[in-house]
Amino acid sequence: MKIFLTGATGYIGSSVATYLIKQGHEVYGLLRDKTKAEDVKALGIIPIIGTLEDEAVLTEYAQKTDAVINTANSDHRFAVEVFIEALKGTGKILIHTSGSSVVGDDVMGDTENPKVFNEETLFTPMDVRRERVNINNDIRIAGITKGIRTIVIVPSMIYGNALGLNIESDQLPVVFRKSEEMGAGVYVGKGVNRWSNVHIGDLAALYSLALEKAPTASYFYAENGEASYKEIAVYASQALGYKGKTVSWSANEALAELGDWARYALGSNSRVRAVHARNLLGWKPNAISLQDWIALRKK
Repeated sequence: MKIFLTGATGYIGSSVATYLIKQGHEVYGLLRDKTKAEDVKALGIIPIIGTLEDEAVLTEYAQKTDAVINTANSDHRFAVEVFIEALKGTGKILIHTSGSSVVGDDVMGDTENPKVFNEETLFTPMDVRRERVNINNDIRIAGITKGIRTIVIVPSMIYGNALGLNIESDQLPVVFRKSEEMGAGVYVGKGVNRWSNVHIGDLAALYSLALEKAPTASYFYAENGEASYKEIAVYASQALGYKGKTVSWSANEALAELGDWARYALGSNSRVRAVHARNLLGWKPNAISLQDWIALRKK
C-alpha cells in the first residue's frame, strides 16, 4: 500500500513509518526541514518537503496514495479539511492522530479521577481540548458522509525508544529533565492524577491493524496500563539514582514555566481503555511496561 504520512520526522510519525515500511508498505513522508531529508531516506521513507499549510502538496499526495496518516498535528483543522476534500468519494483511508488529553480534567495533580473512559463513554472536554474533539468528530462524520474510510487513533501517554529517528516523546522527557534539575522525582501538586500509557511499538502496530481492518468512522484509544504521576516520579527517581526520593512541583510554578501544557499534560487525569482496539482489531500490546522501561534509563 502507498501511504502519505505527515510528521515524518516526529516521534510517532517516524516510528509508524518505519514499522509500516518493514511490513512492505511504501511511505511518502511530509517534512518541513530539508536538512532532515537524508535522515528519513535512511529509514526508507520517501521525503516530501512541505508543511500542513501547503494545500497543493497535501492534495497531490493524498490523491496519489492509498492512505493518509496524519501524525503531525492533532489540532490543524486546515490540513484535515484539505485531506477530506481530496479524498471524498474515493473510499481511501484517512487516519488521524489525536491524544487522550481530550478526556483530561483540570485538577493540577491534586485529585485522582475515578472515571475511566472507553470509546463509548461520553465526556465533556476541557476548553483547551474542545476544538480537538470537534476535529475528531468531523473526521468520523466524514467517514459516513464523504465516502472515505476514516479512523481516529487516540494515544495515551507514549513511552519507549522511537522506532525511527532518535526523537523523544512528549510528557516523560519533561519529567526526567525536571527531576534531574531538582534532584528528585517530580510530580505536580499531590501527584495522584493518573494517566494511561502505551509503548510506541505497540502503538505503531495499532496503526498497521487500523489500516488493514478498521471500519469507517472508528475511534480507538491506545493504552496498556496506567500510573499516577507520583508513581512515575518514583520510577524516575530510582532510575536517576535518587533512591526513590520525590518532590512536588507547585502548580503555579509548573504553569509559569510550561504554560497550559502543564495543565493538560502533567496535571490532569487521563484514564482510558482500548476496548475497541482489542475487540475489533485484535490488537495485543505486549511491549515492556512503563515502569520497566524507565528503570532501563539508569544514569
